[in-house]
Amino acid sequence: MAIIVNLGDRKEQPAKATLKRLLTIVEADLEETNQIILERMHSEVDLIPTLARHLIAAGGKRLRPVLTLGAARLCGYEGDRAKKLAACVEFIHTATLLHDDVVDESDLRRGNETANVLWGNQASVLVGDFLFSRSFQLMVEDGSLSVLSILSNASAVIAEGEVMQLMNVGDTSTTEDSYLQVISSKTAALFAAACQVGAVVANRPKAEEQALESYGRNLGIAFQLVDDALDYSAEQQALGKSIGDDFREGKVTLPILLAFRRGNTEERAFWHRVVEKGEQQDGDLEQAIKIINKHSALEDTIERARHYGAMAKDALGIFADTEIKGALQEAVDFSIERAF
Repeated sequence: MAIIVNLGDRKEQPAKATLKRLLTIVEADLEETNQIILERMHSEVDLIPTLARHLIAAGGKRLRPVLTLGAARLCGYEGDRAKKLAACVEFIHTATLLHDDVVDESDLRRGNETANVLWGNQASVLVGDFLFSRSFQLMVEDGSLSVLSILSNASAVIAEGEVMQLMNVGDTSTTEDSYLQVISSKTAALFAAACQVGAVVANRPKAEEQALESYGRNLGIAFQLVDDALDYSAEQQALGKSIGDDFREGKVTLPILLAFRRGNTEERAFWHRVVEKGEQQDGDLEQAIKIINKHSALEDTIERARHYGAMAKDALGIFADTEIKGALQEAVDFSIERAF
């Protein structure tokens, strides 16, 4: 049975923000980026494009490459470099998803069976490595040491974030600062890099480059905060994965952190059993959601997302008010309003 949690009063919510305007602005560039992705994931080894296509073509809004294209457009750039770097960003993202699904032993992604379920862990890891290699080829072809530095650094930081998260599994003593460090690394780093390179290819001043890095980083943090709330609130079909995946994997995300800190002795004992010891039984997920709701942990997680979303919007303040700027601001609203 799907579990639905109301994260806010729907009557007070304005019309939902969408990515429609941003996607319309970059539509032609995104089509070319998709073509580059298809061309560059080709290999004479048949399993590589088959497995990569399974994930890349499975859906999703290509948010990270769209942000690269949108950032470049905001900076007045309309050349081919942004399209290739957008493809590079998507390869990095897809490679991390393949590796994550192996580490997390995930069965579903975007409503489809994961590659590791269909082809096994070994194939998933190796194809992920192939996609990382393709991304570095695209970086080198771009010829900019700045671009290479930004994207290669992001790749390393993402890996560090995943290792930090692995170290925090089952640890209810994890602090909110440690949690934020994890999501800043494993999620926000690529958002930041995707936006920053948009200014680099346009040869814009350092201030604009830093502004777009800040926009992407804060948007990425907000995006992950909402994802972590959704794991305890959305229907499987809307979320694209099983409800409570983080719970079953023992991931200590902000909803659990807040509920644990605010809980009584009995509730903390529950978290010690199901998260630290991993002793879970039927009904535990429902109980976890009940405790999380009791302490307003989901609502407060979304409030933190709104805080970082506001900072993302503020970072765009140095740019002139244009349609593309408005569309990038709407992307922030869209990322947060997925929770409603």
